[in-house]
Amino acid sequence: MVPDARALTVQTDALCALARWCAGRGWVPATSGNFSVKDAATERIFISRSGLDKGQITPADLLELDVTGNLLHGDGRPSAETGLHLVIYRDRPKVHAIAHVHTIWNTLLSARCAAAGAVEMEGYELLKALSGVTTHAYRECVPVIANTQDYAALAQELTGVLKQNPAVHGVLLSGHGLYTWGTSVAEARRHLEALEFLFEVEGRRITSEG
Repeated sequence: MVPDARALTVQTDALCALARWCAGRGWVPATSGNFSVKDAATERIFISRSGLDKGQITPADLLELDVTGNLLHGDGRPSAETGLHLVIYRDRPKVHAIAHVHTIWNTLLSARCAAAGAVEMEGYELLKALSGVTTHAYRECVPVIANTQDYAALAQELTGVLKQNPAVHGVLLSGHGLYTWGTSVAEARRHLEALEFLFEVEGRRITSEG
């Protein structure tokens, strides 16, 4: 298939805008977090390089990878968490954008709910912002995976979690952060904003109830 350069430019511009928006909200402090988009025409993946201030990111800061993670173009090195993006793209073929953020609420909730294995949220109207959800009478169970610096083991664990939870819209690493995704950058951003709102609501609810 012949690559559509203009379509790719639109995607990478949108991805960088999302990363800068997250930085403006304090969701990717220091150089944390990572963002990627998969080009539908070529199956190439464009991902933020390691050690980058996401508030300053431009398309020139994205690394081009193939679907197995080989670096094809770009300066710098891929994040150690690139393998998690590859797992999501492999096991969710309709996904074309991924966002990973470190927020206060997802960090707190993922640590608190690590033993339970998931953060469960039910009855909130904003659940309808998640793809395929049409009513507030729905329970979203966001799996929590134990954090580790062994990213090969983490990728294997993520593979199992995605297989066991085919309808899930995101995955949390305990005490670490959220991975969420979408069929486009716009959908990934919508899922990200909705889940982070719901994490804060749920966190405040738990806190208020003691």
